[in-house]
Amino acid sequence: DVAGLMERMDEDATWWVSGTIEGLSDTYDKQALTTLLGGIKDVYRQGALRITPLSMIAEGDKVAVEAESYAELNNGRIYNNFYHFLFELKGGRVLRVREYMDTMHAQAIFFGV
Repeated sequence: DVAGLMERMDEDATWWVSGTIEGLSDTYDKQALTTLLGGIKDVYRQGALRITPLSMIAEGDKVAVEAESYAELNNGRIYNNFYHFLFELKGGRVLRVREYMDTMHAQAIFFGV
């Protein structure tokens, strides 16, 4: 639900993705993130990546989340990654996200490298 996610993000929100994967690792503003997520959902067999939180810790305006993802891709590959997300909130909306993951797994599954 890309639109639902964007409703929860501050107008000045940024989302940073770890690593050096061309076309994925970068800092995205709200508009660029909307475009990225809108395009990538087409590679998933079910049209969505399932992300399951495993643990969370909140302090002040920050929330740290450990999570696991799962998706079957249209090319038959299985994407099953583990993450650490750091969310920074402002006025009840997401201001910044820092996403850490196994970038080698992501690159192998999405780009076949």
